[in-house]
Amino acid sequence: MTASNPPLPLHGGRRPAPPALVLVAHGSRDPRALDTVRLLMERVRGLRPGVPVRLGHIELNEPLLPDTLAALGDAPAVLVPLLLSRGYHVKRDIPEMAAAAAARTRVAAPLGPHPLLVETLYARLVEAGWRTGADDPVRRSGAVVLAAAGSRDPDSAADTRRTARLLAERLGVPVVPAYASAATPTVEAAVCSLTARGRHRIAVASCFTAPGRFATQCAEAAPWIASAPLGAHEAMTRLVLHRYDQALSTPATTAA
Repeated sequence: MTASNPPLPLHGGRRPAPPALVLVAHGSRDPRALDTVRLLMERVRGLRPGVPVRLGHIELNEPLLPDTLAALGDAPAVLVPLLLSRGYHVKRDIPEMAAAAAARTRVAAPLGPHPLLVETLYARLVEAGWRTGADDPVRRSGAVVLAAAGSRDPDSAADTRRTARLLAERLGVPVVPAYASAATPTVEAAVCSLTARGRHRIAVASCFTAPGRFATQCAEAAPWIASAPLGAHEAMTRLVLHRYDQALSTPATTAA
């Protein structure tokens, strides 16, 4: 059932500590991924020093999410998935791990689609060499492939398409979503499609939270430039906190 958590009592006139913010990362065998997520965690702490910030992984890296939640006991927490669209992990894995824990939890929405995500994608493309203020000839020949992990869930594809549309509005050139696995088109196929449409300056925008196998494979397929993963960009930090605040403003979901 859905219910609002009752307000916690005040002790000695002091406000209770805010719920913990638990960053939920997928996990990766690439050591750069863990380094990136830890940096993001530190920057979130820097922007909101009064909020306890924790990290939990779905798989592959420690701490695993169930262990992080167990360490919280029955304290309140908001789980913020470091995932960029809806899919199996957001809809099933994370809620099931949360339901099995004693902690009083809310699960926030994934990070995408959102304008702050697009802001980060744009910034990473500019860092990679994308020209801002391009003239008409460049706009006529330029395009972007938005490379994402991929999922069989249609909601995930819908979210990625929405992110692609927002990025296209920002750049003024076509942006085609493509996927590393479980969905089509591939990055290579998207590049071929854009080339057939007369687009010859094609960049790959890395729609991945952190470095890893999929991000590397997609970048290697870029015919021109490829942006770095989203990482710990300042806009990503603000987006994490936005999802945290957004979750706190909605009723908590508790086990029946």
